[in-house]
Amino acid sequence: MTSRDKQGIKGKTMGEDMNISRRRFLTGMAAAAGAAALGGMAPGTLSRAYAASAGKPETTAAKLGFIALTDAAPLFVADEKGFFAKHGMTNVEVLKQSSWGTTRDNLVLGSRRNGIDGAHILTPMPYLIASGAMTPNNVPVPMYILARLNLAGQCISVGNEYKDLKVGMDTSAFAGALAEKRASGRAVNAAMTFPGGTHDMWIRYWLAAGGIDPERNISTIVVPPAQMVANMRVGSMDTFCVCEPWNQQLINQGIGYTANTTGEIWHNHPEKAFAMRADYVDANPNATRALIMAVMEAQMYCEDPANREEVARICSRRRWIHAPFEDIVDRMKGNFDYGTGRVVENHPDQMRYWKDHTSYPFKSHDLWFLTENIRWGYLPKDFDTKGIIDRVNREDLWRDAAATLGVAAEDIPASTSRGVETFFDGKVFDPDKPQAYLDSLAIKRI
Repeated sequence: MTSRDKQGIKGKTMGEDMNISRRRFLTGMAAAAGAAALGGMAPGTLSRAYAASAGKPETTAAKLGFIALTDAAPLFVADEKGFFAKHGMTNVEVLKQSSWGTTRDNLVLGSRRNGIDGAHILTPMPYLIASGAMTPNNVPVPMYILARLNLAGQCISVGNEYKDLKVGMDTSAFAGALAEKRASGRAVNAAMTFPGGTHDMWIRYWLAAGGIDPERNISTIVVPPAQMVANMRVGSMDTFCVCEPWNQQLINQGIGYTANTTGEIWHNHPEKAFAMRADYVDANPNATRALIMAVMEAQMYCEDPANREEVARICSRRRWIHAPFEDIVDRMKGNFDYGTGRVVENHPDQMRYWKDHTSYPFKSHDLWFLTENIRWGYLPKDFDTKGIIDRVNREDLWRDAAATLGVAAEDIPASTSRGVETFFDGKVFDPDKPQAYLDSLAIKRI
């Protein structure tokens, strides 16, 4: 999708009614009681009394989509290590999707119409689907975010055309090279994976912070993750943002290098989510709890450094990412060779799966993504961010699952907000003052 294509999408959505009806089915009282009862448990002790205390799943089946990326590893591990089955979900299908657009389309269909019930998904996408901003005919499809799957771990890569510049966080030299290329009549493109998604937000933020207007100075194009390297090879883009293993593969194939890992833009930023159609969750609260618990246990497994090499091998398998183990293992372990001579072992901004409250879906983080979508014109200025966050973000279900599972108290946040966030360029996002954040940004579409 080109910038021109995106304008068409934006034009359709600006006047759309964003109100969505939905049902709530848990009060959260059971979670509070469970948390109190489990308060004395040792850290990491997991409840084995799931069937007796939480109720039998209404169904053992669910169809969950994923994109071939290492931040989908909790779903791969939950399947391969038997965590879904352990919690009574013996008929879970984890199904590869070819693009984020396909994920969206299959969520809109739902499993009853040969689609899917839930997915590994870019955090803003459930909001873009639930509001109708990015659905066929702008028809809203109620969605719930049930957990966050990972923090950070994405990268922005640059083609070898700019290897001498060693582009990093500072884009001033890159801006000059892009301007010169444009002046010669050649196209300059920045690739991301879905309009309004996380990769779109990271590359736009990075470019704009360096004075490159992503609406005027470069064209943003949509490319599926697994096709990034091939498109860079033939010169389709100058830079792209995507998860692993595609950034490392770019280096291993001698096509480009890593400018930054996105945690350098925003330390421990939220990334992918585990989300499901609201109708599945409403009809199957016990099955949903079981799925969340299985995902949580898989996240703990992925986080353990002792398991990282095994997780990399699982990811490399044909049914999952289907990429060489060598393209996955180093960054899975937190070791980054940028391809420019810079090497960082045990990177402070490596992907997190459980540590630092990774799994909990902070509402304040969802607000940042919606604010950025307003910044770039994907959502209208008067969009009801609070209303839709309260409908889509089901952190109450996460807390219920955590209490049932016996998650250690220190791994359960006390608040739905992580507080004030600071970015690499000094900008500050206070979730209590989103408009002040927007006003502080020099480059924006609105």
